[in-house]
Amino acid sequence: MVLNNQQGKDTLAVKRKPDWLRAKVPGGPGYTRLKGIMSEHRLHTVCEEAGCPNMGDCWARGVATIMILGDTCTRACGFCNVKTGRPATLDRDEPRRVAESLALMGLRHVVITSVNRDELPDGGAGIWAETIVRTREACPRMSVEVLIPDFEGNWPALQMVVDARPHIINHNLETVRRMYPAVRPSAKFDRSLDLLRRVKEAGAVAKTGIMVGIGEKDEEVLSLIDDLVASTGAGGGDACDILTIGQYLQPTRNHLPIDRWVHPDTFAMYKSEGLRRGLKVVESGPLVRSSYHADHQADSLTGIGDERSAEGRREMLRKLGRE
Repeated sequence: MVLNNQQGKDTLAVKRKPDWLRAKVPGGPGYTRLKGIMSEHRLHTVCEEAGCPNMGDCWARGVATIMILGDTCTRACGFCNVKTGRPATLDRDEPRRVAESLALMGLRHVVITSVNRDELPDGGAGIWAETIVRTREACPRMSVEVLIPDFEGNWPALQMVVDARPHIINHNLETVRRMYPAVRPSAKFDRSLDLLRRVKEAGAVAKTGIMVGIGEKDEEVLSLIDDLVASTGAGGGDACDILTIGQYLQPTRNHLPIDRWVHPDTFAMYKSEGLRRGLKVVESGPLVRSSYHADHQADSLTGIGDERSAEGRREMLRKLGRE
């Protein structure tokens, strides 16, 4: 049975984490090898920053999530453990370093994400685009998924990312509409939904994810799914292909508290309803995070082949002034 909100508030202070939320300690040769390369090449990973429970499994399978544009975010979301402030520098050499490092890792699939860089005119989109282009050139057999910020609604900046042709473009809604002021105070639900619709209208594979157990109600989760599959703009069709749903875990006492432990049966209901209502892929479970089974999603919904010619990549770099 799913705990209702009041039961959760009454018992969370003394109740231990449910058995279904216990994950294996990361380890093994694949994990150790990747960790060494990440450290040597000064790459930030969300896997480590967020303490992802699936890190050991993903790294052993050749899947990792790296973070570009530094380790300091210009926003202060109520759930996130990445440090906040004004970033000191912009590393213009990062795209080359990331691509070369990924070529050494021999990954099947990479998820690239970033902090918000709202102080930059393009929100970091130029670095984003160059990182994607150089990574696809260096690792033609690897699928590339990007987990991007909202660029404050700067749609030409978004188009730079789309034009770089990652295999999957992910932008997390994170929570239901009502919870935005507490969870994502610098973001807007409708702006993020619009971003996903623009990605779909551009012909790309669109993905999003949310956390549950942070104060939302089940009916609000189902309403969010309806928003994702609603008809959109002149292009028609839905706003999203892939949805991930996982349990919120409070990073520190300074972050938003856990409202409830969502039972695996409820996660199964979310998945069933999401597929029934028209989503192509729904990953829903207590330990699910944005990168959960991301390689399988790429295999099923995208072609890994290099659609962009060498000349096309050079042209993209020339536009960015980086050739």
